[in-house]
Amino acid sequence: MNTLIIEHDIQEVVQHAIEKHGKTPDALIPILSEVNHVLGYIPAEAMREVKKQVHNSAEGLFVAESQLYGIASFYDMLSTQPRGRHVIKFCENAPCHVVGGKAIWDTLRENLGLENGETTPDNKWTLVTTSCIGLCSVGPVLLVDDDMYGNVTTDQIPEILGRYE
Repeated sequence: MNTLIIEHDIQEVVQHAIEKHGKTPDALIPILSEVNHVLGYIPAEAMREVKKQVHNSAEGLFVAESQLYGIASFYDMLSTQPRGRHVIKFCENAPCHVVGGKAIWDTLRENLGLENGETTPDNKWTLVTTSCIGLCSVGPVLLVDDDMYGNVTTDQIPEILGRYE
């Protein structure tokens, strides 16, 4: 794909996110979240574009690229690397672990052929662990994109993955 088209698209995506969320310090997470949602991740070019557009605004908010990278790398919902079409987030906290989480994790890894943070060669799946999802009462828990699955058993993994074929 033409680099100018990619940069143009990134510029438009960032501009739309800033128009939607504003140019305040509180808007940085929603802006980056919007960019992540539209592009599938937050490329370095997008962070530079956020910095440029926010800094050049009438409000004159200064934000360092390192601050944007810090936000993007801190939150599990954001990614600075391309991810698969479907992202599986597996809760690795103690309540899920105690009720069989390790077996679920091992089954996911075996079915997908992935380790934590990896993406399948066809870019269909990305597998990541995450801290508490907040659904401890129905652990083990995993999210596939925005779909939550609780009380997951190893027998359910093929069926769950099959829903995204």
